[in-house]
Amino acid sequence: MVLHKNKEPTEGYLRVQSIPALMQDHCHMRDPAKVERIINQFIQGGAERLQIVSDFDFTITKQRTEEGDPVPTTFAMFYACKSLPENLKEKADELQKKYRPIEIDPHMPAEEKINYMIEWWTKSGELASGYPFDQSEIDQIASKYKHALRDRSPEFFADLHRLDIPTLVFSAGLGNSVVSMLRLGNMMHPNVKVVSNFLQYRDGLLVGLQDPLIHTFNKNESVLKGSEYYDLVHSRDHVILIGDSLGDADMASGVKASSHIIKIGFLFHHVEANMEMYMNTFDIVLVDDQTMDVPRALLALIEKQHHPNLQEINPNCSQDTG
Repeated sequence: MVLHKNKEPTEGYLRVQSIPALMQDHCHMRDPAKVERIINQFIQGGAERLQIVSDFDFTITKQRTEEGDPVPTTFAMFYACKSLPENLKEKADELQKKYRPIEIDPHMPAEEKINYMIEWWTKSGELASGYPFDQSEIDQIASKYKHALRDRSPEFFADLHRLDIPTLVFSAGLGNSVVSMLRLGNMMHPNVKVVSNFLQYRDGLLVGLQDPLIHTFNKNESVLKGSEYYDLVHSRDHVILIGDSLGDADMASGVKASSHIIKIGFLFHHVEANMEMYMNTFDIVLVDDQTMDVPRALLALIEKQHHPNLQEINPNCSQDTG
């Protein structure tokens, strides 16, 4: 990685080269000087000005297990529930096979993908209609995938809770599964807000998904205007955004125009084809990184400024509790 020489920093100014988490081979930055500048703004602002906006599927969950196996999406966890008819799962698989390649296609413009995503989510909601269903089934399925949470995610969320930093989990998946997984990892703290697609019931039967539908390319903070959460975070102008798809980079749309944002993107699929677009979209691109070490390291730097005796988190010596 090429780092540009700048004028001599003022006392206490942190250089990006001194952050071990950002010097790893799989960590890429198009503009290290920009990342360095915003990190220092974050440090000076402290935890009181910070908020986190994160995707869930393949962001808080891994993009692959240690064995190389794929991780199920939150919708896939729902369709795996035993009380649902087998043909429903087959139809859901057909939708996944049709629309998932479109979602991650590096050559199709996002504007063109939107209609396909609306089709996918609408048809998914129609599938989930007319059946009696109990949330405990999702909890049972989720319990099989605790290992699928990205390594050090529970510790990251514990740090955010301890520092009382509002954390928005913005998911185009199934919110019922998101909440179940977060609870499983002891991550559903009071500072965490989940905005997602939740199952809707009428007379004890499923009737699809609650409005509005949240898909990959329409999830952003502007949909929160008028809510208590929006009132809570509108004055927090420092944002760490975390996602795995190009559409995730827009999740902070709706925050104040003067906000400082660091966008972290986890890249796994079609790395060579996607690298340039990810580098142009995210400030930090992490290739096949199945941990939360980089976000944790940034948070530790912010906290360390106000608690100088804290030890910096080094991703190479973190204990793996995942």
